[in-house]
Amino acid sequence: MDRRPTALLRRARDAVEPPARLVDWSLFAIVVFEAVSGLVSFTVGSASWWPLFWAHRVAGVTFVALLGFKLARVRHRVTDRRQWRPSTGLSVLTTIAAVGALATGTAWVFGLDVRLSYWTLLSVHVGFGLVLVPLVVAHLSTRFRLPRRRDFDRRRTSLKYAGLLVSGAVVYRGQEFANRVLDSSGADRRFTGSQPREGDGNGAFPVTSWVADDPDPVDTDEWTLDVAGATGSDLEFTYDGIAPDAEREALLDCTSGWYTVQRWRGLRVGDLLESAGAAADARYVRFVSVTGYRWSLPIDEARDALLATHVDDERLTHGHGAPARLVAPGRRGFQWVKWVERIEVRRRGDPAQWVVTLVSGFE
Repeated sequence: MDRRPTALLRRARDAVEPPARLVDWSLFAIVVFEAVSGLVSFTVGSASWWPLFWAHRVAGVTFVALLGFKLARVRHRVTDRRQWRPSTGLSVLTTIAAVGALATGTAWVFGLDVRLSYWTLLSVHVGFGLVLVPLVVAHLSTRFRLPRRRDFDRRRTSLKYAGLLVSGAVVYRGQEFANRVLDSSGADRRFTGSQPREGDGNGAFPVTSWVADDPDPVDTDEWTLDVAGATGSDLEFTYDGIAPDAEREALLDCTSGWYTVQRWRGLRVGDLLESAGAAADARYVRFVSVTGYRWSLPIDEARDALLATHVDDERLTHGHGAPARLVAPGRRGFQWVKWVERIEVRRRGDPAQWVVTLVSGFE
């Protein structure tokens, strides 16, 4: 049997593979970075944040190579039953979560758009990623080994990692080029990874709810919109008393992986603040849903926002936030509060809103 190809492959791998302990810690570092950058990416929607999304994807490609090195090194521990340990099951679960995150992320960027029950592939990708963090920590603790001094051959190690990162960037750019050549749906993604939803009005884009934020339809005869807080006078509007005379086109980018550009109509928040006499030292405006869900915007940003009652001349449906929803250009979809019933002018921010995003809607 000719062993030369095998020897050549081994030498090629040795030329690019970092020391084993550095590979293990690099995998841990990338998992943490991917989790943090992924969560932060949910909160930003302006194009100036594109480097964050770019770094997230390049790190993901680099993770593939490092995971390959790791699996090639330890595969015998799974294939040889004599080497099974109590920690073997944990290792297998960690591998499944890692492969699941990579597979769903790859399928998404190539434009595959399928739903698994209520979730898009992007949502499943996020789920795998969140599960992977504690699994990697637990797995690393079973074989805790700090890198040795000889693992840090500065020139050689630096060149290997530079090569991995550059290769990751090249592969990522190649994927974008392939999407354009193949004219796949992945070519239409925004920098956030979201895919387009075309059309006008309520039927043009999906109905989604953040966590459990999904109330029964709001009775417009009973509903009122209150403007209160640091104001000269409080205001109250009934549904029939609203004159939706402000209009703007805005892009809604949902964290479940789609975006749509629609023409929204309703009340300009700046006009409401002026009518209520917002205090000169007010700094934030908080929008509160009938579910208790809430989000705040800096007051200057809030002045330019819209409280929409219509989308493309259609009254908003319940699923899209009727009677009124916040339209906040440059913000992600979960910050476009639905079913708004109260607008509060505040002198201070509201850090507790992050907790409310996770618990509102649960009974």
